[in-house]
Amino acid sequence: MDVATWIVQGILAAAMLFAGGTKLARHRKDLISMGMPWAEDFSDTAVKLIGAAEVVGAVGLILPWALGVAPVLTPVAGAALALLLLGAVVVHVRRKEFAAVVPPLVLAAAGACVAVVRFVDLAS
Repeated sequence: MDVATWIVQGILAAAMLFAGGTKLARHRKDLISMGMPWAEDFSDTAVKLIGAAEVVGAVGLILPWALGVAPVLTPVAGAALALLLLGAVVVHVRRKEFAAVVPPLVLAAAGACVAVVRFVDLAS
């Protein structure tokens, strides 16, 4: 189970690092023209904060557990990313962007799985 959890953590962390890094590196108007029309509904600051939360979550998925320093932060990061991604699902549904609902929903499920498995690992 540990190898499978690490794989899920790695894929989720990579996806969040890419997504968050893109939001941090590009201007909101560039994101809109790149095919992220949801950014119209948010301020520049809000988009940057979402990106920062994604990057911090990606780091939290890997480093605490790998280094054994405050490993409780890894399941917390998984749960927090799941909630963030469920927020993305809500935004896409409200905007009637139904095709855009599936990726954050799948990633939210991955975050929830990491949170549950790592909390169980901590308890045992």
